[in-house]
Amino acid sequence: MAEEGGDQPEINLDDKGLKDRKVSWAKLRRVDSLNLEAGRLSFKPSRSSQLSWKTTLKLAFQSIGVIYGDIGTSPLYVFASTFTDGIRHNDDILGVLSLIIYTLILIPMVKYVFIVLWANDNGDGGTFALYSLICRYAKVSLIPNDQPEDRQLSNYRLDTPSNQLKRSQKIKEMLENSKSAKIVLFLVAILGTSMVIGDGVLTPCISVLSAVGGIKPLSQDAVVLISIAILIIIFCVQRFGTDKVGYSFAPAICLWFLFISGIGLYNLFKHDPSVLRAFNPKYIIDYFKRNGKNGWISLGGVVLCITGTEAMFADLGHFNVRAIQISFSGIVFPALVTAYCGQAAYLSKFPDHVANTFYDSIPDPIYWPTFVVANAAAIIASQAMISGTFAIVSQSLSLGCFPRVKVVHTSDKHEGQVYIPEINYILMIACVIVTFGFKTTEKLGHAYGIAVVAVMVITTCLVTLIMLVIWKTKIWWIASFFVIFITMESIYFSSVLYKFIQGGYLPLAFSLVLVAMMGVWHYVHQRRYMFELNNKVSSDYVRDLAKNQNISRIPGIGLLYSELVQGIPPIFSHFISNIPSIHSVIVIVSVKSIPISKVVVEERFLFRQVEPRDYRMFRCVVRYGYNDKIEEPKEFERQLVENLKEFIRQENFILEGGSTEQMRETVNIQHSGLLRNDDKARRSSSPAVHVEEALENQIPSRISSSSIQSFNIAKSTNSSSRITPVPLQGAEEEMQFVQKEMEHGVFYFIGETEVVAEQDSSLLKKFVVNYAYSFLRKNFREGEKTLAIPRTRLLRVGMTYEI
Repeated sequence: MAEEGGDQPEINLDDKGLKDRKVSWAKLRRVDSLNLEAGRLSFKPSRSSQLSWKTTLKLAFQSIGVIYGDIGTSPLYVFASTFTDGIRHNDDILGVLSLIIYTLILIPMVKYVFIVLWANDNGDGGTFALYSLICRYAKVSLIPNDQPEDRQLSNYRLDTPSNQLKRSQKIKEMLENSKSAKIVLFLVAILGTSMVIGDGVLTPCISVLSAVGGIKPLSQDAVVLISIAILIIIFCVQRFGTDKVGYSFAPAICLWFLFISGIGLYNLFKHDPSVLRAFNPKYIIDYFKRNGKNGWISLGGVVLCITGTEAMFADLGHFNVRAIQISFSGIVFPALVTAYCGQAAYLSKFPDHVANTFYDSIPDPIYWPTFVVANAAAIIASQAMISGTFAIVSQSLSLGCFPRVKVVHTSDKHEGQVYIPEINYILMIACVIVTFGFKTTEKLGHAYGIAVVAVMVITTCLVTLIMLVIWKTKIWWIASFFVIFITMESIYFSSVLYKFIQGGYLPLAFSLVLVAMMGVWHYVHQRRYMFELNNKVSSDYVRDLAKNQNISRIPGIGLLYSELVQGIPPIFSHFISNIPSIHSVIVIVSVKSIPISKVVVEERFLFRQVEPRDYRMFRCVVRYGYNDKIEEPKEFERQLVENLKEFIRQENFILEGGSTEQMRETVNIQHSGLLRNDDKARRSSSPAVHVEEALENQIPSRISSSSIQSFNIAKSTNSSSRITPVPLQGAEEEMQFVQKEMEHGVFYFIGETEVVAEQDSSLLKKFVVNYAYSFLRKNFREGEKTLAIPRTRLLRVGMTYEI
């Protein structure tokens, strides 16, 4: 083969789909032999594709029930949490109302609805989506399992709005070359995730407690007990999935917004329409001048008006950007502003009622209907945050940042709807303890604010980084975004931190435990991966193994699981040395999490054959996005074997030196629909699909010079007779062999590796590896349960890694 940069023959296929396409032999060389399968691209539209207005409006309606329960129930407690010591001056009502109005305008509306929502990862939002987006664009992941083939995935491609800029490249290089920057990014991501999980604990508590507080005339202890009973019921029905009750969410929340806006208008016109003066921001300045430090402290209550804002971004995967923009701008924002204006008008006449503003301001005829709707809205708000917590834990689990737990997908129609039993009951216990311990919404508000604002600060920082590196926005836009929102959120954060002792410590303590747990798990996970990478089995070992007559081959297909994607793990040689037998077909399977939300099935399996070829040993990387569901064993086995057979077909097609005319005929048959296809996956896997890509990426460097000559001869020959493709006998025999072995059974092997710190390690490292990680591993689910491996066909192989 000609070397790169020299004179190289060219191939010209003049088929309809390949007309005038010229490919140099330099481009025919594989970056890695694994890209035979990855070279195939699917052109399915992503979830970010344009939808019809009818569909968008339908999604906008559905989003009201799923997303806005938390922010919609904030009017239950905002004024009470702000004026904890009562109203000292009537103009303070205007100042606080003005703060509420402009906080709603700037943070949920401007920041999230019109900026942050666009920083999504193929339609998915949340802290981990931001982190994975950065990892996808720059190599900042702490686990070095990035492969060139991954960037050819349909959902992996990034559409940047401008040309490359020196600023973007410098920041990217700095991130990639700085280990400290990678660690900081990772810590920021898991801290934000921990705060959202903390929000999942506090939201049900404060929402249900404030809603039940409307029952008159119950004692506080009775309110607490009823709230706890409702919380237990909420968590017990989680196993049925949000899809079962989702259709009732949107009408219930729409009814809630109708009630609060109607009550707001009633109070506004009945008591004091002049509170609309609060749209003048001058009253904010006057409020701080008049109250000084007390005004700053009261911001901890004001910020509760935007609780649940992060849910708009975290739950984006269920909807789309336009749907959320329409629902918030058209329904949620006007209803909330009207509700707060009405409460302010009521307080201007009855300032002594601030402790229970919402319920006291309801007209008597609709008190109990409002109470019922308020409780329904509180339950829905709880449901939304609990479901969001499940989704976030599922994402962090896929990225190797959380101990193994059981993830149950509860809906076939809606992506991302999952249920995690272990997390569900941990949340339930935490909610019961918090509700019983804090008892009042005022104390819970101190804790709630820290979790809310901390996530917003982290989101501002990550989106700013995305603007710099990925969007390549003009610097003055970036500076404006960062300065405005980090200033606002920092002021709010300093205010909620002031109430640290009164309850603000709770989310920080909770987040600290989660960050420690996730950090320990990810650190050992990364070190274990590096150990396997540095001790992988050599190709010489496999060649010697093929010649060893003492190793017996037994019927069936053996799947050896490993997290290593760059080679054969050391557990394989350990297995052979202890059990000198091996199945007729061996596939070393690496289940790999890609930092995108979904990988289409046609692009999931990535194969390579290990030399010598007649030994029938393959490597397979199975790629999942963090929102993908791992199939049941029977379906997984079927998909893997079908893709393996198609890999064999393609590999033999190339290695047997098929002529240009054969390739052209195959393409013509495919275009005319004469090529038999068993299913959608086979159509995508066919060697006839995208032959130009096969020529660009998939011809191995070991192809013979005679094959090159056959391409040149075929190119120069003008044959008028139709040539029928020659069947690939070797491929058919290999495929039949694989199918036969599958009928004998598929068996699973998992390395039962014990990870210990090296003898000369520091005390901290020994504690983290030998005790903390070991505790987490023993108390969470085992690998075969997470991967849905049947226990009757599972063999564990023990080995100790010293890291």
